[in-house]
Amino acid sequence: MRSLFAALSALLVACAAAAQPLQIREIGSLHAGGRVAGVSGLPEQEIVFSPGAPPLRINPNGEFQVEQMYAQYVRLQDPRARYPLILAHGGGLTGVTYETTPDGRPGWQMHFLRAGHDVFVTDAMERGRSGWARFPQILAGEPVFRTMGEGWDLFRIGPAGGWNVDPAQRRAFPESRFPAAAWNQFMMQSVPRWVTTDRQVQAAYDALVQRICPCVVLVHSQGGNFGFTMALNAPDKVMAVIAVEPSGAPPQASEAARVRGIPHLVVWGDNIRGNAFWERIRANVERWQGQIREAGGTADTLDMAAEGVRGNSHMIMMDDNSDDVAARIQAWMERRGLMR
Repeated sequence: MRSLFAALSALLVACAAAAQPLQIREIGSLHAGGRVAGVSGLPEQEIVFSPGAPPLRINPNGEFQVEQMYAQYVRLQDPRARYPLILAHGGGLTGVTYETTPDGRPGWQMHFLRAGHDVFVTDAMERGRSGWARFPQILAGEPVFRTMGEGWDLFRIGPAGGWNVDPAQRRAFPESRFPAAAWNQFMMQSVPRWVTTDRQVQAAYDALVQRICPCVVLVHSQGGNFGFTMALNAPDKVMAVIAVEPSGAPPQASEAARVRGIPHLVVWGDNIRGNAFWERIRANVERWQGQIREAGGTADTLDMAAEGVRGNSHMIMMDDNSDDVAARIQAWMERRGLMR
């Protein structure tokens, strides 16, 4: 009851703030991390860059700036939060995850700005405006492309077999809160990803932490492991970790003591029970939470289904009750002393 009251109070505060124009101090962007890599031994190519332009002889060998990551920031004139908030996306996605929902509502970037946070929206290394490098010469392996139907089941929009290329034939879960009519719009956000670049992605996030923190880190899905490890690698700079349906967790129990002073919150949606893939993921994350608590730390859980809210998907920040979920996260930050 207390958590529900706090969430409702935070939602009312957010609604009141939404009626006021934001007082912005600065909007900008930066790149963090990266290195210079050399390529050699490739043949020259003749390329026409624009129709009607003369051909150019291009040598693809040389030095390249690679493995950096991009972050867009919005700083408030008078932030209420003690620390900036980093928003990190999941696999095959970019910072668009937090900007505007597929059906056109304001996303969590705007919600947390109105709640009083300076907000950094990131594109992980090899995604979006971070760019990617030649493969396999620099990035090992090749990119993976997500089909339109893969996420329907994986993101728990509907049951296995519920996807159909014809929107009229698609079957969502009866209580699904994802705006299923906007699924095609959502899939426009999908970008290639690698499964061989975790080391480089982590290095770039760690560089970002060193550059802009102390901060609070909010991560989603594949970003979960990166967020947990950001805290392990910089326990003096990461003030809290909020992991929204994280898909992984650190393997070593002995590491948990290093983050016992950093409050953690894990957020889950619905339709996990009975889904073998997600049950296994959740058990792994709960193992890590238990190890943090055993080390004397704080590892809380916001389980929307357990709180009586049905139908949330893996893309909970895009569901029709995304503001309610964000308000509950905001209430947790208030309770943990992360606001002024």
